[in-house]
Amino acid sequence: MNLANKITLARVFLVPVVMLFLLIHFDLGSVTFAGVSITYSEIIATVVFIIAASTDGLDGYIARKKKMVTNFGKFLDPLADKLLITAALISLVDRGSIEGWMAIVIISREFAVTGLRLVAVAEGHVIEASPLAKLKTLTQIVAIVAVMLNNFPFSLVGIPFAPFAMWVAVIVTIWSGVDYFVKNRKVIQFKRSI
Repeated sequence: MNLANKITLARVFLVPVVMLFLLIHFDLGSVTFAGVSITYSEIIATVVFIIAASTDGLDGYIARKKKMVTNFGKFLDPLADKLLITAALISLVDRGSIEGWMAIVIISREFAVTGLRLVAVAEGHVIEASPLAKLKTLTQIVAIVAVMLNNFPFSLVGIPFAPFAMWVAVIVTIWSGVDYFVKNRKVIQFKRSI
């Protein structure tokens, strides 16, 4: 259990905090900018989400810099990302902030790739995150933050950035999922029985 893996675990432990402030209606008040209101609960949830999401780059950097890369870390890191993203998406669907089908597409891809990783581990292989998967995670984080903040500050100038960002996240998510399965198809090839 090295420093990088501890940081990854901290990301997992921040997931319920994000959900708590998104789903429970605390009467903490709100702030309004040019007619756009954001509750303090939404701001807290967003800040905690950003902190949790930013630990992804930090743990990876530390693991590579200090030569702490482990198979446990390679497995736990993407799993922690999936937990964070999944929890945020489900919370946003529950709040009516995003369409349910978008969350289903993104979460289904996450389950499918996790399944692929588990099959690979059973065969003695570890599938590392690809550059496209990192882009997928980034687009999801940007979209979720935009939705959490009710499209602020883009709402001030009438730009529907949050819905656009969600569409981009869905498209890149599908693309990266297909990419994983195409590049790792040998892992799931069935042997012909004689």
